[in-house]
Amino acid sequence: MLKRSPFLLLLVTAAGLFAAPFVLPFLGFTPTTINRILVWGIFGIGFDILFGFTGLLSFGQSAFFGTGGMVAAYLLTVTDFPSVIAALGIGTLVAGIVGFLVGMIALRRTGIYFAMITVAIAEVFFFVEFNPLSAYTGGENGLPGVPAPTLYLGFTTIHFDSDTRLYGFLAFWFFIAMAIALRIVRSPVGAVLRAIRDNPLRAAAVGHNIHGYKLTAFVVAAAYAGFAGGLLGLMQGFMPPDAFTFDTSGQLVMQTAIGGAGTLFGPLLGATLWLYLSDFLQTTLHLGATWKLVLGVIFVLLVCFLRRGLIGGIEDLYALLTGTRRKAVAITPVAAPSSPIAAERKPVTAEHARKAVITAMAPRPPANEPKNEVVLEAMALTKRYGGVIANSGIDFSVKRGERRGIIGPNGAGKTTFFRMLTGEVKPTSGSIIFEGRDITGMAVTDVSQLGLTKSYQINQLFNRLTVRENLTIAALAYLRGKFRLDLFGNPYQVEGLDEQVEKTLELINLTTRVDTPVSQLAYGEKRRLEVGLTVATNPSLLLLDEPLAGMSPAERIETVALLKSIGHGRTMIIIDHDMDLLFELVESVTVLQEGSVLANGTPDEVKRNAKVQEAYLGGVHEGLAAE
Repeated sequence: MLKRSPFLLLLVTAAGLFAAPFVLPFLGFTPTTINRILVWGIFGIGFDILFGFTGLLSFGQSAFFGTGGMVAAYLLTVTDFPSVIAALGIGTLVAGIVGFLVGMIALRRTGIYFAMITVAIAEVFFFVEFNPLSAYTGGENGLPGVPAPTLYLGFTTIHFDSDTRLYGFLAFWFFIAMAIALRIVRSPVGAVLRAIRDNPLRAAAVGHNIHGYKLTAFVVAAAYAGFAGGLLGLMQGFMPPDAFTFDTSGQLVMQTAIGGAGTLFGPLLGATLWLYLSDFLQTTLHLGATWKLVLGVIFVLLVCFLRRGLIGGIEDLYALLTGTRRKAVAITPVAAPSSPIAAERKPVTAEHARKAVITAMAPRPPANEPKNEVVLEAMALTKRYGGVIANSGIDFSVKRGERRGIIGPNGAGKTTFFRMLTGEVKPTSGSIIFEGRDITGMAVTDVSQLGLTKSYQINQLFNRLTVRENLTIAALAYLRGKFRLDLFGNPYQVEGLDEQVEKTLELINLTTRVDTPVSQLAYGEKRRLEVGLTVATNPSLLLLDEPLAGMSPAERIETVALLKSIGHGRTMIIIDHDMDLLFELVESVTVLQEGSVLANGTPDEVKRNAKVQEAYLGGVHEGLAAE
């Protein structure tokens, strides 16, 4: 849905807001319920940015909802603050600041632990509102007497003192909130947020400061919640204490799930259904307290049968009626190596490799080191896991422009060694020097920003995004740095981004699959995209962890041609078990055994090394020696 033009979406939003007060009453909605839907819709927009676009499930949004509302209500009732709009702005600002402070604590953990921290923080805010700060918040009575908003136009003053007039005020702010949210999710920050939702490990590995972006989403959601809380006080004429309750956060989560997360419009649709059913079950069917049980059952059924919410169900129905989905499957099936799509792909031939070299990005400039000087050096690098020694005293160095292979039997410590070089694992002892800088213990994001990037043995891609979007995420890290708050920018106005993505697409031979979701790629294509994510960051040193793993013989030949083209003018270290193809790729080889360096040398020297033949190559050593 959000792939459509933002102008079209805003036009539809404006038309819907204009029609709602005329249409919804015929369906049984009261004016008060319609206004409540808009307040919850604004509340939900911020939560959807946090949950639907960033993947962070927070049960503590009531803390910010209540904070923003109480601050605005206090200013308007106790201090006689003259401007309603300014009071709303101050309440939103305070909620955002509180969100920043809470986020600094909560985002130290992930998954269920993050969610539980937000629950605990919301309970703390509820307790503080009812007890220590009751003199300011009114405690269980709330803050009554919140004035209706007014708008002075110079020649007249508009008083929003009825449900009908207040609807216009709320609808205006909903439109503004939606316009801002659409701009945010389409910005470079929004692109990174979606990457974090899909694969935070890879988002960090290509060079994004995921903690900074998560905190940004948390603050944005808190500000939206605070603004919605202020509107709630204006709508009701008093600020209720139940804004701080866990039930408020729970309703928000359920409304978003019902409407469809990651759509921005889903929370509004979910709030519409939720509040309508709430009123219908209580006032029409007179179910009393039982209404919550019935509504809970309805929620479970909706979530079970509409996994992507109401908006997802509407999209599926539209696709079914128009045949869009069938056409899409016919055009871009889940390709297998033997599928028609795979057969039609132009293979990565030597000619393609030569052309790719011409268009490939040059690696980022070295940090004051001449060619053929040491670009990476590891000294006495050791990693222990309790009593288990994964690597022990490894001394290792690579010159600029060199292509180095690393081999060794399973369990030799190759992957652990790579993870220490890229900052994913901190060494127990030893040091790592990259381009003259000590990077020992440095975070993976910072190491990537310096130009040392790795591909993964098991694909780490952004599976819900397209090929182009995957490469865009990686290129943005190189072009923008690890963190930038361009919340309202256009990612494709980032200088050099289109060129970086297009060149990478050409290099990995995926130009015909550019708008294909990653989930629909063949395995060999995914492996090439895995390498492409690292190349798009323009590294000066590229680490490839078993790039040929799991490929068919034909795919291996294609990938070797690809790696040769990538290696033109770039320093590379490659781990792989395919000895013949690895030796064809590299200029020198390091052999690891039981976490230590067993041998170094050219491929021919390693083939003829008696220790290597005995420890690793085994029974094939006689054949190698005879070559």
